[in-house]
Amino acid sequence: MFETLKDILVGKLKVDPDRITPEATREDVELDSLAVVELSLLLEKELGVNVSDDELMETTSIGDMVRLVESRKAEV
Repeated sequence: MFETLKDILVGKLKVDPDRITPEATREDVELDSLAVVELSLLLEKELGVNVSDDELMETTSIGDMVRLVESRKAEV
């Protein structure tokens, strides 16, 4: 799931791939609140996973985002 999220961040949100690690924070990869809203919409559209932008904003790292998405994917 990390690679999938990384592909979305790089391909759709134009994040520098070298900055994306499981430990990286939203600030490290320069994801502002608008980008997080867009990411939430992309996750639903591309993966069928419903994760709100508020939930994504509460995560502290990319790894936390991955775990959140994985837990939601398991619920589907």
